[in-house]
Amino acid sequence: MQVLFSAYKEENSVAYNIPVEATLDVIGGKWKVVIMCHLIKGEKRTSELKRLMPGITQKMLTQQLRELESDGVVNRTVFEQVPPKVVYSLTEYGWSLRPILDAMCAWGEGHIDLTSEKAVQ
Repeated sequence: MQVLFSAYKEENSVAYNIPVEATLDVIGGKWKVVIMCHLIKGEKRTSELKRLMPGITQKMLTQQLRELESDGVVNRTVFEQVPPKVVYSLTEYGWSLRPILDAMCAWGEGHIDLTSEKAVQ
């Protein structure tokens, strides 16, 4: 018997076969985790994030930030000034992903060490 997990997203019910699918639905992709890792270090403006991630296009950065905001992981604060200032930060819900992000960073460091050792041999 297959158990389906359901979640509510953008007025549509999404059925997941296993809970990790729900996690990947929120943080999956090449850039979302990278964005969140930068936001752990403090709030950032869009231009700061772009500078920290030179491989991402402006369009993709904007799209990923909007998706993270829609999922309640990232907060977007607009300051009414000229020129307008927009700052992104993690929400409380976003901070709940900290252990996952830390584990991914630790695993990545080990992977880099392992692959650099193989390259030397």
